[in-house]
Amino acid sequence: MNHIFRNSLLILVIPIIILAAPNVVFDTYFTNRSMRIDFYHSGDKIRDQITLDHVYKEGIWSGSLSNLIDPFNNGKYSYKLYDTKQNKLLFSKGYNSYFAEYRTTAKAAECIQRTYHESAIVPFPKNKVRFAVEARDRNNKLYEIFSTIIDPASVDIIENKMTKDIEIVEYLINGDVHKKIDLLFVAEGYTGEEYEKFKNDMKHFSNYFFTQQPYESNKSSFNIRGVFKPSDESGCDEPTHGYYKNTVIGATFNSMGSPRYLLTEKNKVLHDIAAAAPYDALLIMVNHTRYGGGGIYNFYLTFTSDNPWKDFVFIHEFGHSFAGLADEYYSSSTAYDEFYVSGIEPLEPNITALLNPNELKWKDLVDENTSIPTLWDKDNYDSLSIEYQRIRTKLNNKIAELKRSDASESEIINMQQKSDSTGKKHAALLKNMINENKNYKTVGAYEGAGYLSKGMYRPQLDCIMKSKNADGYCAVCKKRIVEMIRYYSE
Repeated sequence: MNHIFRNSLLILVIPIIILAAPNVVFDTYFTNRSMRIDFYHSGDKIRDQITLDHVYKEGIWSGSLSNLIDPFNNGKYSYKLYDTKQNKLLFSKGYNSYFAEYRTTAKAAECIQRTYHESAIVPFPKNKVRFAVEARDRNNKLYEIFSTIIDPASVDIIENKMTKDIEIVEYLINGDVHKKIDLLFVAEGYTGEEYEKFKNDMKHFSNYFFTQQPYESNKSSFNIRGVFKPSDESGCDEPTHGYYKNTVIGATFNSMGSPRYLLTEKNKVLHDIAAAAPYDALLIMVNHTRYGGGGIYNFYLTFTSDNPWKDFVFIHEFGHSFAGLADEYYSSSTAYDEFYVSGIEPLEPNITALLNPNELKWKDLVDENTSIPTLWDKDNYDSLSIEYQRIRTKLNNKIAELKRSDASESEIINMQQKSDSTGKKHAALLKNMINENKNYKTVGAYEGAGYLSKGMYRPQLDCIMKSKNADGYCAVCKKRIVEMIRYYSE
């Protein structure tokens, strides 16, 4: 029997150290096709196990032909390809995942095990390779948890065919997929009659994307496409409201117990649909009016199409999924129990535990006269935020109660408008407070970031990664986004 893999699940925690990135000539090791490696990721806070699902041969490889080794040291996991003859590293990519987030929850801490589906997209190798997945320990050191040999000539590799009933929409094509960042909008919760709405929504978000820096000045580095497969019903699941819809990708609010967190666990379905077009980033656009979304580094992002804050959510979640940026807010509730380990410097480029103020990770952007940490009107800001969170929770609970009790549409709309109005007033109040601060434009180290009020710091007072009314990304976030753009487009 022809096997395509040989499992070697490693029990011992052995750090993997790569001293220097090898020089990899694409044509020597790869063909211009994509290989999709699907696997199941299972466990809890302590246990972390991977089992192979299937391997697919898909369309053209859309990534860079020269930048094959990930230099960013970000993500709770990394997948890698090695040459089997010399054990040479040929390809690597850091990423986060649904499972990575689940491990930080209270349920995972209670040893409740869950299984999630994940996909690694790599260039299609010419010869046998060793595929490995590495995880971070509590000190953020990578160690190997899974390894298997893949033979590209095996009959067990599935030649993936395009899923039926898919329409491909090309919005912006600037050139060669190997030298551009290929963004792919994926329709979720759009019926066949809403195809034109999908195209109009995709156009809106694409246009908005290029009003923001540094995307505006790097517009020529992007290609934008969409894939449309109709859902049986409009919208998506809303468990706290008692609403469940039959949609293509199965996106749902209340992911991991957070009412506004919008994700999908149908990873295989998502990638089967996405295989119809080249992509470097998956943008799941959900046909809905409710506030919410999600963004997971090198995994996918979700956002809703018709909420008053839709543009902010889209650009904020893109910062997570594309550039691996951390959340800079800290006053809103989350589903996480221990997302960042105390006393360990975060991997993300835009927050810091400030363990060594003299070696601030963005010190090249800080004026020598700026104090580190940098003082700001935090107490007043926090008191206003806490009060708003109390009011918002009350309003959201009321909306959910009205929907579950089959209240009239007018009652629900009035309560939703009250919630939106309250949110806008609060955001404007906080924006004025920040804009009036003398350090408004100053890069420093401001306490409060990464879901933590104390002990975590952000680069500037405001940023897209922090609040709805921010004027844009902070200087540190912009720098990392530009680095990512160059990495994909060179």
